[in-house]
This record gives sequence, structure tokens and C-alpha cells, in this order.
Amino acid sequence: MKFAKWNISAPAPGAVDALRQAGYPALLAAVLASRGVSSAEEAAARLECDDVLSFSPFVMADMGKAVERIRRAVSGGETIAVFGDYDVDGITSTVLLLDYLKGCGARCLRYIPRRIEDGYGLSCDAIQSLRDQGATLMVTVDCGVTGAEEVDFANSIGLDVVVTDHHECKGPLPGAVAVVDPHRPDCPYPFKHLAGVGVALKLVLALGGSGNEERIFSRYCTLAAIGTVADVMRMEGENRVIVLRGLNALPRTDFVGIHALLREVGLDGKPITSVQIGFTLAPRINAAGRMGAADLAVDLLETEDPGRAEELARELCDLNRERQAVEQDICADAMRQIESLPESARSALVLSSDEWHQGVVGIVASRLSEKYACPSFMIHTQDGMGKGSCRSFGGFNLFAALEACSSLLEGFGGHELAAGFTIRKENIAPFRERMNGYVRAHCGRGIPVSALEIDAAVTDPVDLTMDEVEQLGRLEPYGAGNPRPVFALLGARVEVLQSVGQGRHLKLQLSKGLCRFDAIFFSVTAEECGIRVGDRVDSVFYLQGNTFRGRTTLQLQMIDLRLSRVPSRHETENLELVKHLARGGSLTAQEADRLNVSLDQFRALLRAMRRLLPGGRARVAKLPFLRTAGELAGGREPFLRAALALAVFEERKLLLVAAVDEELLDIALLPWEDSVDLYACPLLRKLRAGTETWEGREAL
Repeated sequence: MKFAKWNISAPAPGAVDALRQAGYPALLAAVLASRGVSSAEEAAARLECDDVLSFSPFVMADMGKAVERIRRAVSGGETIAVFGDYDVDGITSTVLLLDYLKGCGARCLRYIPRRIEDGYGLSCDAIQSLRDQGATLMVTVDCGVTGAEEVDFANSIGLDVVVTDHHECKGPLPGAVAVVDPHRPDCPYPFKHLAGVGVALKLVLALGGSGNEERIFSRYCTLAAIGTVADVMRMEGENRVIVLRGLNALPRTDFVGIHALLREVGLDGKPITSVQIGFTLAPRINAAGRMGAADLAVDLLETEDPGRAEELARELCDLNRERQAVEQDICADAMRQIESLPESARSALVLSSDEWHQGVVGIVASRLSEKYACPSFMIHTQDGMGKGSCRSFGGFNLFAALEACSSLLEGFGGHELAAGFTIRKENIAPFRERMNGYVRAHCGRGIPVSALEIDAAVTDPVDLTMDEVEQLGRLEPYGAGNPRPVFALLGARVEVLQSVGQGRHLKLQLSKGLCRFDAIFFSVTAEECGIRVGDRVDSVFYLQGNTFRGRTTLQLQMIDLRLSRVPSRHETENLELVKHLARGGSLTAQEADRLNVSLDQFRALLRAMRRLLPGGRARVAKLPFLRTAGELAGGREPFLRAALALAVFEERKLLLVAAVDEELLDIALLPWEDSVDLYACPLLRKLRAGTETWEGREAL
């Protein structure tokens, strides 16, 4: 089980039925209802998407100034430098603007910082280099709004600057010719969630002028879609238009590098969704920047030579495989460090090494935060200094935490969920202690636990079909604010477990009623899963089609899997029987016989429960605990007798049992030295009073 808590949505009463009656299929209706849609009109509005962008780019502050200066540079034959960023958003922004300017006949230079050598954002050395190469105008994309000092330097050496960015504005705006950023305080642009590439798209639409919008949008929507999805922007408003247009246009894009990359990853000729962009295309483009070779990705997207594109696509995929191997090594090393940390240093994971690759530690921090349910701080150290990347968990405010520890830092930046910082090596240990204290002080008992948000539990497994999956596609494109639908199937039986992918992944078959479903659980082994064939399980998954040898079938892509916390009909009857006994109800002879537990069986059940309580206490899921204890103890009616034994042991003060919620119990072993008369328990006295035969009367 990867997530400590599953939150299954509870839609408004009657919402699903209303949508079903309006003609929406079962799963789509369930997802819409879980997201607050309760009528056919609301559903239509949620699913519809315009084909054109809503707002004029000139609504953005300084857009007119930016257009005037760039047009003057083009007409005057000036050399224009485009300064981008090394992530996917920055790379696609750079390619988009360069392609447009070159199409206008402009002489252009480009500059993408190297992540490790240059760091993020503008630098005076890079600006001087561009000026030395003859640039008289520099246009930034996806960066620059916090570079006031660097823009002042550019001004001092005769290099005009137009800033286009989408990040939050902190402090005074740079003294550029124009600062185009929907987040600047005085910008009236209504949609604030454009990616950097979205702002670059708006810039070229403004440069193109009236009457050319459709031609320009059609050419660049694919680049804009890739950058928007990769930067995890909110999938609403103009972003939804950009991404949907881009997805539809991908098979026909003019950029030969995109076609080459699609072929290299096996997606050529296949339907492309936001999921493929986010998990297949974007990581490969991003790998170039992470591994210090962002120019490789720019070359791929810029080239017009199909042969060169094929070569670059292969290099990019090789680089991504190298990144994956480096990531796995760092992750394994980090987990070894975590095992050696005292409990007091596990509220916030602060880890460091001279051996780690600086460009990859941020990805590992994200994995560790999810795995250990706490904020993670990964620090690459060199020459007495450390550069750290950190990721939040459960909404914990990283930026505020770094501010509280700022006296130990050389510098930091970022936002609530992700940030970076620099620190002297000798301050890492004090920083670890202070950050762990901060997390405990600000979270207390409310330290976040890993939680999984689930759109709907499937009430009728017959609804799980490829037709339903295709209808769910109407929710595309997915992203922040419109996540891919997540479903749960409760109380299914495991029919098949099989390791695949050289033992790295788990293939399953689940059954519920008369229905059987194939499933895949990536990056999980059977041992890690703790599930066996025949177990009743609860599963959470995405729905997808799996094509093999030309045939597409339904597949559940597992997100999480656990021993079922939903009682079967027989288990429900057994629990009700124990409750009936506790309430003093009369029993039939058959019921009394089923509950007639011998002293040896009680001893076996106590041994089993003690075995399931490492360290003498644990938080357990009630139903799996009873199933396992009964199975370990053996004998007749294992679940029923485990449920009875738990009540008896609690009353006899052998165990301390506290209900956390309907599913979880906190159980602790209590010390006892003298013999304990189990049959003095009121439950057993009631049972004995109605039973002529009784197997045991000895003390435990």
C-alpha cells in the first residue's frame, strides 16, 4: 500500500442519477458528479472547449511596447537574442519564438543556461556574451521577471531587453523595454495561468497582427501544448484550448523533430493524449536540461532535416535512459541514508552527497516525499557548498520553512511546493535539526500522511469497458485542476500475479462477480505489494486501453493496492453475530457452536495477534488484521473467531484497542503476569449460558 489514506469522493445526492438520465455514461457521470457537476447543462459546459483563444494578447501589460521594439529590430536588421530556460517550458518557448523570428527574416542568437554551470535565470556573463556576438535586443522567455540586476547590466552595455515570463513577480519589475507577464500586479490580463510558452505564443500572435492568428496558432499549438502540459499548468481556460488544439495537431505538425521523437518512443501513428506528453515526450525533452545538454533538445525541435532529427531523437532517448539510471542510483543511496537516520530526523528528510547529480536530485526529492510522506531536501555538495532541491508533501509550505531556517542558508527561492537553496556544508546538520523541529512544531499531530484522491468507487464492475474508457476521453486534456480520473474497485479477488519487465513490474488479474480484469502495477514487485493469489483486495487505478498484436483491451493501471477493508457478505454476517452476542441477543444452537472457541484456539489467536504487532503496538486495518490473525491461528471459522477473540482480549485487558476510524484500529499489547480467566469475560459468560457443551474453562 503506497498511500496511507484513500479519499473516495462523495458526490451530491442524486447527481450521478441526474447525469445518467441525461445520457451520460456511467463512469463519466460518476467523475463529473465527483467534481461538483450535478446537471446536464453544467456537464456540457465542463466538457465543451473553444477552438480559439479568448483574449487579445494586447490586453497584457507592455505587450504593445514589446511588439513595437521587436518589429523595429526585425525591420532594422538587428541581431535578436532569445534567452530561454533549460526545462521543457523554456525549451519549447525558445524554439517557438526563434522559429517565428527567423520566419520574419530576423538574425537570431539563442542562449539556454546550463543547469549546473550557470544555474537558473539570467546571468551577466551570458548577457555579455550575447552582446559581444552583436545582439542589440534580448527577448527572454520563461524567465527574467526576477532579473532586475541583470537587466540593468544589459542596459549598461547597450543591450535592450524585452522580458516575457509567467512566474510570480517579487520586488520591483526589471527596467526592461517591456515586461510581459500576466502575474505582474498591474496586468489586466484575465487568465493568469499561462505557461511561459503560452506567453511566448501570445507574443508571436501579437507580432503577427490581425488576420494571421489562425495560421500562427495552427503552427505553434503543438509546441505550446507540450510546454504547458510539462509545466503542470492549470488545465482550464486558454490552457485547455492550447493543449486540445496541440494534441489534435500533433500528427500533422510542421516540426520534424517532434515526428522523430514520436517514432523513437513508439507513438508514431497512435492517438496522443496529455498523458503521453506528460509521461513520455516531456521527460525526454526535460532530460536534456537535467543532464546539462538542453541545446540538444532545442536542436531537435529546430531542425528541418529528417535524418538529423532521427539522430537527435535517439540521442535524447539515450540521455533519458542515462538520467533514469542516475536517478535510480541516487534514490537507492538516499534510502540507505534514511535507514540510518534517527526517528527525530525523519519528519523532514535532509540528505546530502558529493556523488549526486545536481540536475536529478529534484526528481528524487519528489519520489522520497511521496514514499515517506514528508518534505524532502536533497543536497548536492561540492567544494564545501551545497545546492539543494526540495519538495513539499501534503501542502506543507516549503517557502515559509526555508524562511524560518534562512540564517543557515546562503540563499533560497521557489514557492510553497518546490524550492531550491544553497547552503554551506557545515550547516547541513544544523539545518536538518532545525527543519525537523520546524515541521514537528508546525504540524504536530497533523503531520501530513500520504493521501490518494479517488473520483469514484465502481459499484458495478460491468461498467468497466473500453466504450466507457473512450467516453472518459471527453474530459481531456488532463492536468492540474482537471486530473486524470481515478477509480476504485473494492473487494475484488486476486486471480493471477506475475512479475514482468525483468521483475520490475507486476501484472495482475482481478475478478469481481463474473467480471475479470487485467491490470499492471508499474515499479512494484509482488513482495513489496504484500498480496497473494486468492486475497480479497481493494484497488485504485486509471483506466486505459492496452494494444497487443493489433487488439485493444481494457487494462487497469494500478495506483495503489491493499488487502480489502470492505467486508464480504459472509464477514458482515460474522461481525453482526459478534455484535448480536455483545448486545445480549439469543443464539441458535448452530450460532453458539460456531462461536465455541477452545482455550487452545484462543492461545493460537493471541500468538497470531502478537505476531502482527511489531514492537508490541501498531495501527492496523481491522478487517485484514482479523483475516490474517484467523488464518495464522487456523481452525474452524477463522475470521469469526478472530473477531470474537479481539473483543475478549480487549475486555480481559490483554490488548488495548482504540478505533481510529471505521477502518483502522490502534492496538497495543498490555503487560500481564498472572493467569487470566478468559471465560470470566461477559461475552463468553453470555455464550456459555446459552450453550449446553463448553470446551474449555482453564485460565490463559
